[in-house]
Amino acid sequence: MNKYISVMLKKYKTGLLLLLTGFLLMNGLGAKALAMKKDTTKEDEEVFFEVNANNKNGIFKDDNTVGYKVKLKSTYKENQDGTLTYDVLTDDGKPLSTNQFPIHLKYHARESYGLTIPKKPAGFYRLVVKINTTSNDDTLRRVFGVSPEKIHSTLHRPDDFDAFWKATLDSLKKVPPQYNIIEHKELSTKDKKVYLVEMRSYGNVLIRGWLVIPTFGKSFPVHYRVPGYGVAMHPDMDNDDFIAFDINVRGSGNSQDDMKLNTEIYSTTGIEDRDTYIYRGAIMDCIRGLDFIASHANLGIDTKRIYIEGGSQGGMLGIITTALDTRVRALTVQVPLYSDIRDTYNISASYDEQVFPFKMFRRYKASHPGYTWDEFYKVFDYYDPQNFAPLVKCPVLMGIGLLDLFCPPRCSISMFNHLGTDKKEFIAVANTTHEVNFSYFMLQNNWLREQLRVP
Repeated sequence: MNKYISVMLKKYKTGLLLLLTGFLLMNGLGAKALAMKKDTTKEDEEVFFEVNANNKNGIFKDDNTVGYKVKLKSTYKENQDGTLTYDVLTDDGKPLSTNQFPIHLKYHARESYGLTIPKKPAGFYRLVVKINTTSNDDTLRRVFGVSPEKIHSTLHRPDDFDAFWKATLDSLKKVPPQYNIIEHKELSTKDKKVYLVEMRSYGNVLIRGWLVIPTFGKSFPVHYRVPGYGVAMHPDMDNDDFIAFDINVRGSGNSQDDMKLNTEIYSTTGIEDRDTYIYRGAIMDCIRGLDFIASHANLGIDTKRIYIEGGSQGGMLGIITTALDTRVRALTVQVPLYSDIRDTYNISASYDEQVFPFKMFRRYKASHPGYTWDEFYKVFDYYDPQNFAPLVKCPVLMGIGLLDLFCPPRCSISMFNHLGTDKKEFIAVANTTHEVNFSYFMLQNNWLREQLRVP
Protein backbone atom coordinates (compact mmCIF):
# COMPACT_ATOMS: atom_id res chain seq x y z
CA MET A 1 0.00 0.00 0.00
CA ASN A 2 2.81 2.43 0.92
CA LYS A 3 4.66 1.52 -2.29
CA TYR A 4 1.51 2.23 -4.30
CA ILE A 5 1.04 5.61 -2.67
CA SER A 6 4.70 6.48 -3.30
CA VAL A 7 4.39 5.67 -7.00
CA MET A 8 1.18 7.69 -7.34
CA LEU A 9 2.77 10.70 -5.63
CA LYS A 10 5.67 10.61 -8.05
CA LYS A 11 3.29 10.46 -11.02
CA TYR A 12 1.25 13.31 -9.54
CA LYS A 13 4.30 15.50 -9.07
CA THR A 14 5.57 14.73 -12.57
CA GLY A 15 2.18 15.52 -14.11
CA LEU A 16 1.87 18.73 -12.12
CA LEU A 17 5.32 19.86 -13.23
CA LEU A 18 4.46 19.15 -16.89
CA LEU A 19 1.20 21.09 -16.58
CA LEU A 20 2.96 24.04 -14.95
CA THR A 21 5.68 24.06 -17.59
CA GLY A 22 3.10 23.91 -20.38
CA PHE A 23 1.12 26.77 -18.85
CA LEU A 24 4.20 28.95 -18.58
CA LEU A 25 5.24 28.25 -22.16
CA MET A 26 1.73 28.89 -23.50
CA ASN A 27 1.69 32.29 -21.83
CA GLY A 28 5.11 33.32 -23.07
CA LEU A 29 6.51 33.08 -19.55
CA GLY A 30 8.36 29.81 -19.83
CA ALA A 31 11.59 31.26 -21.15
CA LYS A 32 11.75 33.69 -18.24
CA ALA A 33 10.61 31.25 -15.56
CA LEU A 34 12.93 28.44 -16.66
CA ALA A 35 15.95 30.54 -17.61
CA MET A 36 19.20 30.19 -15.74
CA LYS A 37 19.62 32.50 -12.78
CA LYS A 38 22.54 34.38 -14.31
CA ASP A 39 20.30 35.41 -17.27
CA THR A 40 17.55 36.87 -15.05
CA THR A 41 19.99 39.04 -13.15
CA LYS A 42 21.73 40.46 -16.20
CA GLU A 43 21.65 44.27 -16.13
CA ASP A 44 21.25 46.46 -19.18
CA GLU A 45 23.85 49.19 -19.40
CA GLU A 46 22.42 52.66 -19.80
CA VAL A 47 22.20 56.13 -18.29
CA PHE A 48 18.90 56.98 -16.59
CA PHE A 49 18.04 60.60 -17.32
CA GLU A 50 15.42 62.89 -15.72
CA VAL A 51 14.74 66.60 -16.22
CA ASN A 52 12.17 68.30 -13.99
CA ALA A 53 11.25 71.92 -13.35
CA ASN A 54 11.75 73.29 -9.85
CA ASN A 55 8.15 74.44 -10.07
CA LYS A 56 6.11 71.27 -10.59
CA ASN A 57 3.82 72.81 -13.20
CA GLY A 58 6.65 74.34 -15.24
CA ILE A 59 5.30 77.87 -14.79
CA PHE A 60 7.53 80.72 -13.50
CA LYS A 61 7.22 84.46 -12.90
CA ASP A 62 8.98 86.97 -15.13
CA ASP A 63 10.78 88.48 -12.11
CA ASN A 64 12.37 85.13 -11.13
CA THR A 65 15.02 82.90 -12.62
CA VAL A 66 13.92 79.57 -14.09
CA GLY A 67 15.27 76.45 -12.41
CA TYR A 68 15.48 72.79 -13.45
CA LYS A 69 17.06 69.73 -11.85
CA VAL A 70 18.74 67.02 -13.91
CA LYS A 71 19.11 63.57 -12.35
CA LEU A 72 21.46 60.97 -13.81
CA LYS A 73 22.29 57.38 -12.89
CA SER A 74 24.65 55.12 -14.84
CA THR A 75 24.58 51.32 -14.94
CA TYR A 76 27.69 51.17 -17.12
CA LYS A 77 30.49 49.40 -15.26
CA GLU A 78 32.95 51.81 -16.85
CA ASN A 79 32.97 55.39 -15.63
CA GLN A 80 31.08 57.70 -17.97
CA ASP A 81 32.69 61.05 -18.74
CA GLY A 82 31.19 63.65 -20.99
CA THR A 83 29.12 66.82 -21.13
CA LEU A 84 25.66 68.08 -20.31
CA THR A 85 24.36 70.76 -22.68
CA TYR A 86 21.16 72.76 -22.36
CA ASP A 87 19.71 75.04 -25.00
CA VAL A 88 16.92 77.57 -24.48
CA LEU A 89 14.77 78.52 -27.47
CA THR A 90 11.58 80.46 -28.07
CA ASP A 91 8.50 78.34 -28.58
CA ASP A 92 8.81 78.90 -32.33
CA GLY A 93 12.34 77.54 -32.38
CA LYS A 94 14.57 80.64 -32.26
CA PRO A 95 17.75 79.94 -30.21
CA LEU A 96 18.34 82.16 -27.17
CA SER A 97 21.21 80.59 -25.22
CA THR A 98 23.45 77.52 -24.89
CA ASN A 99 25.28 76.29 -21.79
CA GLN A 100 27.52 73.28 -21.22
CA PHE A 101 29.46 71.69 -18.37
CA PRO A 102 31.34 68.43 -17.77
CA ILE A 103 29.78 65.39 -16.06
CA HIS A 104 31.35 62.31 -14.47
CA LEU A 105 29.23 59.25 -13.70
CA LYS A 106 30.36 56.26 -11.66
CA TYR A 107 28.75 52.82 -11.72
CA HIS A 108 25.35 53.00 -9.97
CA ALA A 109 26.11 56.42 -8.51
CA ARG A 110 23.38 59.04 -8.68
CA GLU A 111 24.25 62.58 -9.73
CA SER A 112 22.11 65.73 -9.71
CA TYR A 113 22.75 68.98 -11.53
CA GLY A 114 20.92 72.29 -11.26
CA LEU A 115 20.15 74.37 -14.33
CA THR A 116 19.58 78.08 -13.87
CA ILE A 117 18.05 80.11 -16.67
CA PRO A 118 18.06 83.93 -16.38
CA LYS A 119 14.79 85.85 -16.15
CA LYS A 120 12.65 85.79 -19.27
CA PRO A 121 9.77 87.96 -20.45
CA ALA A 122 6.24 86.55 -20.54
CA GLY A 123 5.92 83.64 -22.94
CA PHE A 124 6.67 79.97 -23.42
CA TYR A 125 10.13 78.56 -24.07
CA ARG A 126 11.69 75.29 -25.16
CA LEU A 127 14.45 73.68 -23.10
CA VAL A 128 16.57 71.01 -24.79
CA VAL A 129 18.87 69.05 -22.48
CA LYS A 130 21.50 66.72 -23.99
CA ILE A 131 23.99 64.36 -22.39
CA ASN A 132 26.97 62.99 -24.29
CA THR A 133 29.09 60.46 -22.42
CA THR A 134 31.64 57.76 -23.18
CA SER A 135 28.96 55.23 -24.17
CA ASN A 136 25.66 57.13 -24.23
CA ASP A 137 23.94 60.06 -25.97
CA ASP A 138 20.45 61.18 -25.01
CA THR A 139 18.17 64.21 -25.32
CA LEU A 140 15.13 65.34 -23.34
CA ARG A 141 12.89 68.25 -24.28
CA ARG A 142 10.87 70.39 -21.93
CA VAL A 143 8.75 73.55 -22.19
CA PHE A 144 8.33 76.17 -19.48
CA GLY A 145 6.02 79.16 -19.20
CA VAL A 146 6.78 82.62 -17.85
CA SER A 147 3.95 84.81 -16.50
CA PRO A 148 1.37 83.38 -18.96
CA GLU A 149 -1.27 85.81 -17.74
CA LYS A 150 0.75 88.60 -19.41
CA ILE A 151 0.75 87.01 -22.86
CA HIS A 152 -1.22 89.04 -25.39
CA SER A 153 -2.29 88.23 -28.93
CA THR A 154 -4.14 90.03 -31.67
CA LEU A 155 -7.74 89.13 -32.50
CA HIS A 156 -8.50 88.82 -36.20
CA ARG A 157 -12.27 89.07 -36.09
CA PRO A 158 -13.91 89.80 -39.45
CA ASP A 159 -16.07 92.93 -39.51
CA ASP A 160 -19.21 90.85 -40.00
CA PHE A 161 -18.24 88.15 -37.47
CA ASP A 162 -21.21 88.75 -35.15
CA ALA A 163 -23.65 89.14 -38.04
CA PHE A 164 -22.44 85.91 -39.64
CA TRP A 165 -23.02 83.87 -36.50
CA LYS A 166 -26.36 85.53 -35.76
CA ALA A 167 -27.54 84.58 -39.24
CA THR A 168 -26.27 81.02 -38.69
CA LEU A 169 -28.16 80.71 -35.41
CA ASP A 170 -31.28 82.08 -37.09
CA SER A 171 -30.98 79.42 -39.79
CA LEU A 172 -30.73 76.69 -37.15
CA LYS A 173 -33.91 77.93 -35.46
CA LYS A 174 -35.81 77.38 -38.71
CA VAL A 175 -34.98 73.65 -38.70
CA PRO A 176 -37.57 71.62 -36.74
CA PRO A 177 -35.52 69.45 -34.32
CA GLN A 178 -37.87 66.42 -34.53
CA TYR A 179 -36.48 64.95 -31.31
CA ASN A 180 -36.67 61.18 -31.03
CA ILE A 181 -35.74 59.59 -27.68
CA ILE A 182 -35.21 55.83 -27.72
CA GLU A 183 -34.52 53.87 -24.53
CA HIS A 184 -31.80 51.23 -24.78
CA LYS A 185 -32.62 48.75 -22.07
CA GLU A 186 -29.70 46.51 -22.97
CA LEU A 187 -27.33 49.37 -22.02
CA SER A 188 -29.25 50.52 -18.95
CA THR A 189 -28.63 49.41 -15.36
CA LYS A 190 -30.70 49.52 -12.20
CA ASP A 191 -29.05 52.87 -11.40
CA LYS A 192 -29.10 54.50 -14.82
CA LYS A 193 -31.28 54.59 -17.91
CA VAL A 194 -29.65 54.99 -21.30
CA TYR A 195 -31.36 56.70 -24.24
CA LEU A 196 -30.35 57.32 -27.83
CA VAL A 197 -31.41 60.82 -28.86
CA GLU A 198 -31.95 61.72 -32.51
CA MET A 199 -32.54 65.24 -33.82
CA ARG A 200 -32.35 67.37 -36.92
CA SER A 201 -29.75 70.13 -37.00
CA TYR A 202 -28.42 72.88 -39.28
CA GLY A 203 -29.09 72.03 -42.94
CA ASN A 204 -31.60 69.39 -41.77
CA VAL A 205 -28.73 67.00 -41.02
CA LEU A 206 -29.57 64.07 -38.73
CA ILE A 207 -27.38 63.87 -35.63
CA ARG A 208 -27.44 61.72 -32.50
CA GLY A 209 -26.35 61.76 -28.90
CA TRP A 210 -26.44 59.56 -25.81
CA LEU A 211 -28.43 60.50 -22.72
CA VAL A 212 -27.83 58.76 -19.39
CA ILE A 213 -30.21 59.56 -16.50
CA PRO A 214 -29.73 58.34 -12.91
CA THR A 215 -32.78 56.48 -11.63
CA PHE A 216 -32.61 58.01 -8.14
CA GLY A 217 -33.54 61.61 -7.42
CA LYS A 218 -35.82 64.02 -9.25
CA SER A 219 -33.61 66.67 -10.85
CA PHE A 220 -29.96 66.68 -11.88
CA PRO A 221 -27.51 69.14 -13.46
CA VAL A 222 -26.24 68.14 -16.91
CA HIS A 223 -22.75 67.15 -17.95
CA TYR A 224 -22.78 67.93 -21.68
CA ARG A 225 -19.75 66.56 -23.53
CA VAL A 226 -18.82 67.63 -27.05
CA PRO A 227 -16.47 65.42 -29.10
CA GLY A 228 -12.78 65.50 -29.84
CA TYR A 229 -11.48 65.14 -33.38
CA GLY A 230 -12.61 61.83 -34.84
CA VAL A 231 -13.89 60.69 -31.44
CA ALA A 232 -17.11 58.67 -31.34
CA MET A 233 -19.06 59.52 -28.20
CA HIS A 234 -20.74 56.73 -26.22
CA PRO A 235 -23.00 56.59 -23.15
CA ASP A 236 -21.19 58.03 -20.13
CA MET A 237 -21.95 55.70 -17.23
CA ASP A 238 -19.49 57.32 -14.80
CA ASN A 239 -21.65 60.23 -13.64
CA ASP A 240 -23.62 59.65 -10.45
CA ASP A 241 -24.56 63.25 -9.63
CA PHE A 242 -25.22 64.48 -13.18
CA ILE A 243 -27.32 63.60 -16.17
CA ALA A 244 -24.81 62.86 -18.93
CA PHE A 245 -25.42 63.94 -22.50
CA ASP A 246 -22.77 63.13 -25.12
CA ILE A 247 -23.28 64.38 -28.64
CA ASN A 248 -21.82 63.19 -31.93
CA VAL A 249 -21.61 66.08 -34.36
CA ARG A 250 -22.15 65.55 -38.08
CA GLY A 251 -19.76 63.20 -39.78
CA SER A 252 -18.60 61.52 -36.57
CA GLY A 253 -19.66 58.65 -34.32
CA ASN A 254 -23.26 57.60 -34.93
CA SER A 255 -24.07 60.85 -36.79
CA GLN A 256 -22.89 59.77 -40.23
CA ASP A 257 -26.18 59.14 -42.03
CA ASP A 258 -25.91 62.31 -44.09
CA MET A 259 -22.11 62.54 -44.34
CA LYS A 260 -19.18 60.21 -43.75
CA LEU A 261 -15.90 62.02 -43.16
CA ASN A 262 -12.66 60.43 -42.02
CA THR A 263 -10.04 62.20 -39.91
CA GLU A 264 -7.81 62.84 -42.94
CA ILE A 265 -10.30 65.24 -44.52
CA TYR A 266 -12.67 66.36 -41.73
CA SER A 267 -10.81 69.56 -40.87
CA THR A 268 -10.49 70.64 -44.51
CA THR A 269 -14.00 69.81 -45.74
CA GLY A 270 -15.43 73.04 -47.20
CA ILE A 271 -12.40 75.04 -46.02
CA GLU A 272 -12.48 77.42 -49.00
CA ASP A 273 -15.88 78.88 -48.11
CA ARG A 274 -16.94 80.19 -44.69
CA ASP A 275 -20.56 79.28 -45.48
CA THR A 276 -19.89 75.62 -46.21
CA TYR A 277 -16.97 74.87 -43.89
CA ILE A 278 -17.69 71.69 -41.91
CA TYR A 279 -17.40 73.41 -38.55
CA ARG A 280 -20.27 75.77 -39.24
CA GLY A 281 -22.66 72.84 -39.09
CA ALA A 282 -20.72 71.04 -36.32
CA ILE A 283 -20.97 74.09 -34.07
CA MET A 284 -24.69 74.33 -34.74
CA ASP A 285 -24.98 70.64 -33.84
CA CYS A 286 -23.64 71.52 -30.39
CA ILE A 287 -26.18 74.35 -30.10
CA ARG A 288 -28.96 71.96 -31.14
CA GLY A 289 -27.80 69.64 -28.35
CA LEU A 290 -28.31 72.52 -25.92
CA ASP A 291 -31.79 73.04 -27.40
CA PHE A 292 -32.59 69.42 -26.59
CA ILE A 293 -31.33 69.67 -23.01
CA ALA A 294 -33.14 72.94 -22.32
CA SER A 295 -36.47 71.67 -23.68
CA HIS A 296 -36.65 68.44 -21.67
CA ALA A 297 -36.98 69.38 -18.04
CA ASN A 298 -39.59 66.60 -17.87
CA LEU A 299 -36.72 64.08 -17.97
CA GLY A 300 -35.37 65.34 -14.66
CA ILE A 301 -32.99 67.84 -16.23
CA ASP A 302 -32.11 70.93 -14.21
CA THR A 303 -31.99 73.29 -17.17
CA LYS A 304 -30.42 76.03 -15.04
CA ARG A 305 -27.31 73.94 -14.39
CA ILE A 306 -25.80 72.87 -17.69
CA TYR A 307 -22.06 72.60 -18.02
CA ILE A 308 -20.01 71.75 -21.08
CA GLU A 309 -16.80 69.76 -21.24
CA GLY A 310 -14.56 69.15 -24.24
CA GLY A 311 -11.00 68.21 -25.05
CA SER A 312 -8.98 69.11 -28.18
CA GLN A 313 -11.61 69.68 -30.90
CA GLY A 314 -14.14 69.39 -28.09
CA GLY A 315 -12.38 72.28 -26.37
CA MET A 316 -12.84 74.40 -29.46
CA LEU A 317 -16.50 73.37 -29.78
CA GLY A 318 -17.10 74.00 -26.09
CA ILE A 319 -15.68 77.53 -26.21
CA ILE A 320 -17.65 78.49 -29.31
CA THR A 321 -20.90 76.93 -28.06
CA THR A 322 -20.59 78.75 -24.74
CA ALA A 323 -19.81 82.03 -26.54
CA LEU A 324 -22.92 81.73 -28.71
CA ASP A 325 -25.34 80.45 -26.05
CA THR A 326 -25.80 81.85 -22.55
CA ARG A 327 -27.57 78.72 -21.30
CA VAL A 328 -24.18 77.24 -20.36
CA ARG A 329 -23.48 77.67 -16.63
CA ALA A 330 -19.83 76.50 -16.59
CA LEU A 331 -17.19 75.33 -19.08
CA THR A 332 -14.20 73.02 -18.74
CA VAL A 333 -11.81 72.48 -21.64
CA GLN A 334 -8.57 70.62 -22.11
CA VAL A 335 -5.95 71.37 -24.79
CA PRO A 336 -8.36 73.45 -26.94
CA LEU A 337 -7.67 72.87 -30.64
CA TYR A 338 -7.22 75.65 -33.26
CA SER A 339 -6.82 78.42 -30.66
CA ASP A 340 -4.94 81.44 -32.04
CA ILE A 341 -4.63 79.74 -35.41
CA ARG A 342 -2.09 82.18 -36.86
CA ASP A 343 0.43 81.67 -34.07
CA THR A 344 -0.25 77.93 -34.21
CA TYR A 345 0.88 78.10 -37.84
CA ASN A 346 4.05 80.03 -36.93
CA ILE A 347 5.01 77.65 -34.12
CA SER A 348 4.21 74.49 -36.11
CA ALA A 349 6.42 75.74 -38.95
CA SER A 350 9.44 75.19 -36.68
CA TYR A 351 8.74 71.48 -36.07
CA ASP A 352 11.05 68.87 -37.59
CA GLU A 353 7.97 66.95 -38.75
CA GLN A 354 4.50 68.34 -39.28
CA VAL A 355 1.71 67.22 -36.94
CA PHE A 356 -2.04 67.67 -36.73
CA PRO A 357 -3.77 70.04 -37.42
CA PHE A 358 -1.42 71.90 -39.77
CA LYS A 359 -0.27 68.65 -41.30
CA MET A 360 -3.75 68.44 -42.84
CA PHE A 361 -3.95 72.13 -43.73
CA ARG A 362 -0.51 72.11 -45.40
CA ARG A 363 -1.37 68.94 -47.29
CA TYR A 364 -4.59 70.53 -48.55
CA LYS A 365 -2.76 73.66 -49.66
CA ALA A 366 -0.10 71.63 -51.46
CA SER A 367 -2.73 69.68 -53.39
CA HIS A 368 -4.71 72.78 -54.42
CA PRO A 369 -2.51 74.98 -56.63
CA GLY A 370 -3.26 78.66 -56.22
CA TYR A 371 -4.77 78.26 -52.74
CA THR A 372 -3.05 80.66 -50.31
CA TRP A 373 -2.72 81.09 -46.57
CA ASP A 374 -4.54 84.41 -46.88
CA GLU A 375 -7.53 82.52 -48.28
CA PHE A 376 -7.24 80.01 -45.45
CA TYR A 377 -7.30 82.72 -42.77
CA LYS A 378 -10.11 84.55 -44.56
CA VAL A 379 -12.32 81.55 -43.69
CA PHE A 380 -10.75 80.30 -40.47
CA ASP A 381 -10.96 83.68 -38.74
CA TYR A 382 -14.69 82.93 -38.42
CA TYR A 383 -13.86 79.71 -36.50
CA ASP A 384 -10.80 80.51 -34.38
CA PRO A 385 -11.85 79.97 -30.72
CA GLN A 386 -9.82 83.03 -29.79
CA ASN A 387 -12.24 85.26 -31.68
CA PHE A 388 -15.15 83.86 -29.64
CA ALA A 389 -13.39 84.08 -26.28
CA PRO A 390 -14.54 87.61 -25.31
CA LEU A 391 -18.17 86.41 -25.56
CA VAL A 392 -17.66 83.70 -22.92
CA LYS A 393 -19.04 85.04 -19.63
CA CYS A 394 -19.44 81.93 -17.45
CA PRO A 395 -16.73 80.38 -15.20
CA VAL A 396 -14.05 78.49 -17.16
CA LEU A 397 -11.42 75.93 -16.20
CA MET A 398 -8.77 74.99 -18.76
CA GLY A 399 -6.05 72.35 -18.69
CA ILE A 400 -3.00 72.29 -20.99
CA GLY A 401 0.04 70.07 -21.52
CA LEU A 402 3.27 72.02 -21.91
CA LEU A 403 4.70 69.56 -24.45
CA ASP A 404 1.62 69.76 -26.68
CA LEU A 405 2.57 70.16 -30.35
CA PHE A 406 -1.01 70.12 -31.66
CA CYS A 407 -2.12 72.98 -29.42
CA PRO A 408 0.97 75.00 -28.46
CA PRO A 409 0.64 76.34 -24.89
CA ARG A 410 1.10 79.95 -25.96
CA CYS A 411 -1.88 79.69 -28.30
CA SER A 412 -4.15 78.11 -25.66
CA ILE A 413 -3.18 80.79 -23.15
CA SER A 414 -3.65 83.58 -25.68
CA MET A 415 -7.22 82.42 -26.15
CA PHE A 416 -7.67 82.01 -22.39
CA ASN A 417 -6.53 85.57 -21.70
CA HIS A 418 -9.23 86.89 -24.06
CA LEU A 419 -12.06 85.10 -22.20
CA GLY A 420 -14.74 87.58 -21.14
CA THR A 421 -15.01 86.28 -17.57
CA ASP A 422 -13.03 86.99 -14.41
CA LYS A 423 -13.90 83.53 -13.10
CA LYS A 424 -11.30 81.58 -15.00
CA GLU A 425 -8.43 79.29 -14.05
CA PHE A 426 -5.90 77.26 -16.00
CA ILE A 427 -3.85 74.25 -14.97
CA ALA A 428 -0.55 73.47 -16.70
CA VAL A 429 0.79 69.92 -16.68
CA ALA A 430 4.54 70.07 -17.19
CA ASN A 431 5.49 66.85 -18.95
CA THR A 432 2.41 65.85 -20.95
CA THR A 433 1.74 66.34 -24.65
CA HIS A 434 -1.79 66.61 -26.08
CA GLU A 435 -3.39 65.64 -22.78
CA VAL A 436 -3.66 66.47 -19.09
CA ASN A 437 -3.37 64.07 -16.14
CA PHE A 438 -5.42 62.46 -13.40
CA SER A 439 -4.65 65.26 -10.94
CA TYR A 440 -6.21 67.77 -13.32
CA PHE A 441 -9.46 65.79 -13.48
CA MET A 442 -9.57 65.50 -9.71
CA LEU A 443 -9.28 69.28 -9.48
CA GLN A 444 -11.85 69.72 -12.26
CA ASN A 445 -14.33 67.58 -10.33
CA ASN A 446 -13.99 69.73 -7.20
CA TRP A 447 -14.06 72.98 -9.20
CA LEU A 448 -17.19 71.91 -11.02
CA ARG A 449 -19.05 70.94 -7.87
CA GLU A 450 -18.30 74.33 -6.41
CA GLN A 451 -19.52 76.18 -9.53
CA LEU A 452 -22.77 74.16 -9.76
CA ARG A 453 -23.32 73.81 -6.02
CA VAL A 454 -23.25 70.02 -6.18
CA PRO A 455 -22.59 68.46 -2.74
